[in-house]
Amino acid sequence: MTSLGSLYASDGNRLELKTNMNVDYVINYKIPVEAKAEAEAGFSQLIAVLTKAGLASEVRPGINNSSVLVFVKVASNRYLKSKIYRERVQDWLYGVRIKAPEKGVDRVFEDEPVSDAERLRMVYLLLTNPKNDGGAGLTPKTGQWKYIDSIFPLHNHEFNRHWIKQWSSKYVLSEEDLDQIRDKFGEKIAFYFAFLQAYFTFLLFPAAFGFGAWLILGQYSWIYAVVNSLWSVIFFEYWKKKEVDLAVQWGVRGVSKIQHPRTEFQWDHEGTDPVTGEPIKIYSPLKRLQTQVLQVPFAVICVLILGALYVFCFSIEIFLSEIYNGPFKSYLTFLPTIILSGLLPTLSSVLGNLAEKLTGAENYETHDGHESALITKIFIVNFITSYLPLFLTAFVYMPFGNLLVPYLDIWKITAEKISSSEKISTQGFEINPDRLKKQIIYFTVTAQVVNLALEVVVPYLKRKIFQKVKEVQSEMAQKNGNDMTSVQDIPEEAAFLARVRKEAGLDVYDVSGDYREMVVQFGYLSLFSAIWPLTPMSFFINNWVELRSDAMKIAVSSQRPIPWRADSIGPWLSALGFLSWFGSLVSFSIVYLFTNDPEGPGGSPSNIKAWGLLLTILGAEHIYLAAQFAVRYVMNQIDSPGLQKERAERFSMRKHMLEETLGQDITEKPELPDVHTGEKITRAALEDEARRESTVGGGTPEIKFWQRQQGAEETASVGRDLISKMASGNKTAKA
Repeated sequence: MTSLGSLYASDGNRLELKTNMNVDYVINYKIPVEAKAEAEAGFSQLIAVLTKAGLASEVRPGINNSSVLVFVKVASNRYLKSKIYRERVQDWLYGVRIKAPEKGVDRVFEDEPVSDAERLRMVYLLLTNPKNDGGAGLTPKTGQWKYIDSIFPLHNHEFNRHWIKQWSSKYVLSEEDLDQIRDKFGEKIAFYFAFLQAYFTFLLFPAAFGFGAWLILGQYSWIYAVVNSLWSVIFFEYWKKKEVDLAVQWGVRGVSKIQHPRTEFQWDHEGTDPVTGEPIKIYSPLKRLQTQVLQVPFAVICVLILGALYVFCFSIEIFLSEIYNGPFKSYLTFLPTIILSGLLPTLSSVLGNLAEKLTGAENYETHDGHESALITKIFIVNFITSYLPLFLTAFVYMPFGNLLVPYLDIWKITAEKISSSEKISTQGFEINPDRLKKQIIYFTVTAQVVNLALEVVVPYLKRKIFQKVKEVQSEMAQKNGNDMTSVQDIPEEAAFLARVRKEAGLDVYDVSGDYREMVVQFGYLSLFSAIWPLTPMSFFINNWVELRSDAMKIAVSSQRPIPWRADSIGPWLSALGFLSWFGSLVSFSIVYLFTNDPEGPGGSPSNIKAWGLLLTILGAEHIYLAAQFAVRYVMNQIDSPGLQKERAERFSMRKHMLEETLGQDITEKPELPDVHTGEKITRAALEDEARRESTVGGGTPEIKFWQRQQGAEETASVGRDLISKMASGNKTAKA
């Protein structure tokens, strides 16, 4: 993959960066040493299914002679347009599009050209859809296609270079920037950047208010807790409304109804759809429910395993930092951090794999259903790993510290057995009032910096190291005469192929990881920022960098993502709502415990008034619900551009359909007569009236009634005469 320097360098307009050779996707096909014949047979089948799916292919040597690269494009653009046209018609049938596409493929694409994201998404569906749906049925790393390591589109470096350069000179993203992201990377990625932009903009107020509160109010302020909770409600309700606007603007509102089936779905039997009458594959809801019930023990397992680890390290840390006074204390205090750093990633990975297996066992029919269930389980793990240390300090260490100290003697006894000394020196235990503040500063400042380094610096170093190793291996292969790549590469393709091989070795970008990071950050802000009011300012600065580092991660550090569609941020919206509600309870509870004394209860639960704490929690919840109702009501009164556009499109569609169904003459609005033009008395009108009277005998009383005055002008004249006569008569009578 080209480096950041190559994107900005004067030679950034090199040919290999300006063209993708009309390639839509690249398939990295591994070559196993032990099963060469099987791999060859599988490769022949691969080319055959690609051809049947309407795709053209070319093959070139892959990475270090361990794979081959299959370059894929649509054999016929006419065929691709027909597929996209069908998708747009399907969108209309499902209500995603208000208006049906025009009849005639060419006319449709003149009015609405195919974007890069739309093209790449459709080609990917041709690659992965089942054969009975017209696709090639490829499933990388599984089953028949186990030797397919990855399927990825090539980066558009011309766009990436302009994109990164443009963002480096901007403070905020415009609607045009988001539209560009949507056209290149799809709505799913665009929704993430739109959310991050909105979150960053909204952070400006709590950052400024938090700075003022830090100077004037200090920590554990009731005023700050109320304002922060109200802010979280406003932001949550605003984003819910903003999602709708963006979905309408991008033409994807309700697109989640159109879900792509999972190839891993295992159905029990076939049935008939009661609405469409088409055959469908059915899996028993009771079987899925039985598996879904396992989410409860999964959550309990997460709490027990991760909670036990945190309690274990927490107790060691308290003993070493506040009780132990023996040798090597300054070094031993790092022991809990070392234990957590070594075990926590492993346990999180194990629990993550367990979540994936449990979600797979739930056997969802669609990708969206599977992803939503998996994200819910991952959120449980992240909630525990991210917030449990602060919960232990705020609600265990501070209120019950003095009661728990005697149980820490187990570490003293253990240390005496390990040490050569007969007795370990200790000191009296006192609550550390700054412990909670130091922890929140670590999670909101230090951890953010470390995470940024892990996202940017570590992948860069890893790429450099791997690149150096590959160069050494290539040099050794050249010396031994085994370098097949340099022999087979055509000179005019060599630079392009080298770039593709680098892209093939990059990580796959997962937007869920970035969503998780932002949602966890929002949780720190809503739950614990009353401890340190500068928390939102820290996040405000971090997120300005995050916007650009995430763009860099997509453009430089990862393969180009598949441009999936979406109409919202998905299950992460529910996580935001939960954290906003739960944050009001936690922040008010913390303020109640610590508002009078930074030490809070001072390590003794007797200093806590249980009725006061319960009343605070109950009051916080009611305040939150009342604020949510008020904010939601106000938001609903504000008409949004997206909803206006949707109503205008629906009105235009209804009018168009009515005109087509009834005809233009019937649907035209009648021209209403005015005083001067309506019902004029003409010679023709008088002749028609005389003819009707001679024929039907003057007409009915009702007809005669409406013929007394001819036209509005005569009616007005008669009325004025009546008023004048009646007024004169009344005046004479009074005299």
